[in-house]
Amino acid sequence: MSLLDGKVALITGAGRGLGEAYARLFAKEGAAVVINDVGRDDQGRSSAEAVAAAIRESGGRAVAHTQDISTTAGGQSLLATALEAFGRADILVNNAGILRDKSLLKLEEADWDLVLQVNLKSMYCVTRPVFAWMKEHGGGVIVNTSSTSGLVGNFGQSNYGASKAGVLGFSNVLALEGAKFGVRVWTLAPAALSALTAPLMGEEMKAQLAPEHVAHAALYMVSSLSGTRTGHTLFASGHSIRELKLVSAEGIPGAGYHGGLTAHDIAAAEDKVFRSEAALTIMDFAK
Repeated sequence: MSLLDGKVALITGAGRGLGEAYARLFAKEGAAVVINDVGRDDQGRSSAEAVAAAIRESGGRAVAHTQDISTTAGGQSLLATALEAFGRADILVNNAGILRDKSLLKLEEADWDLVLQVNLKSMYCVTRPVFAWMKEHGGGVIVNTSSTSGLVGNFGQSNYGASKAGVLGFSNVLALEGAKFGVRVWTLAPAALSALTAPLMGEEMKAQLAPEHVAHAALYMVSSLSGTRTGHTLFASGHSIRELKLVSAEGIPGAGYHGGLTAHDIAAAEDKVFRSEAALTIMDFAK
């Protein structure tokens, strides 16, 4: 028996790259897949339609959804497409995202707004109706795509990093709200080959960072293999799979317990206020 037999998966930004890899693997494992993407190829053909057709040609079940999901109407229509085609919505992978990289002083308001609209607001627009459906029909699994750029920072990506850090906060809250309804929520921080990075990589690196490697981590998340786990954040690439989480230093009693605490006292206790190990950087994930 395949891992996703009888399941219906909705995947945003699935016309190429990571989203396409998820869609193809999920379909291979028995899921019916709704492919969302607004993109088109050089000949003007819908990338979502192309991926859905390829899955059907290989014996799977898939339909395309080509509406903009950064509006509430677009988000509702994605769920409606899944219900009309397959009658269910068991899995949601929020994968859609864009880049508009510039250092802060070169970053215009339009670049900020567009990235937040696509990367973060679309997650609200899609997840709200799907979450409501899952709540009323026995649960489901939601995977929200963050990035190491949002979790540890990356030069020139203040808009992208802000949107992806917002994804983590969104997921953490949603995991709490979904727990008693059987809705499991994950945050995924992937690293994989893309159209933007491919020209910068040699063939060996391209093979190491193929999107298919991340797809198996996503499959683990949405299948029964991960049991009842929820609220976790995984980094996934061809180089490593590992959980990321916030940790705390020992700390010192605050002024509410220790009257008269001053800035000088904090400075004198820095060995307890701060952790000694170096913070992660974007380069740590290339190892």
